[in-house]
Amino acid sequence: MEELQDYVIQQTLPMQVFFTLVEATAKLVEVSEKYWHSIGQNGARVRILVEIMKEGGQLLPSLLAQKIGVTKANISLLLTPLEKDGLIRRTSHPTDGRKSVISITIEGQSFLLNHLPGNRSTVTEKLKVLTDDELKQLAGLLNKLKNQV
Repeated sequence: MEELQDYVIQQTLPMQVFFTLVEATAKLVEVSEKYWHSIGQNGARVRILVEIMKEGGQLLPSLLAQKIGVTKANISLLLTPLEKDGLIRRTSHPTDGRKSVISITIEGQSFLLNHLPGNRSTVTEKLKVLTDDELKQLAGLLNKLKNQV
């Protein structure tokens, strides 16, 4: 038991970096989620809207699931509330009737236009602890790491 406790406590530098990165990310995600919850939404649903917009306003559910890292079954669960709120709509694929296409509605676009700036401002405020040069350096390091994983 004591040997395991020592192993857990004694971390190599890479493990220290890993856990610090996880904890910092969790805190920033919490800041973002608090903002979304204050307006009756959650970050996962907003991310769906953002990903659809990145692709020009339409996306296949399977590609959307891949982009946000969920299963095809889970994407359906995430899309239903957005559809009920009128933020997206599902239509039949124009050439393959077995597939559907997810489109962001005018209401969904308005939602993003009205609320993304506030969320980004809230997160940016927390990142002001770093200088612009430090942010650039951090972004470069994180991209280097991301591209190697």
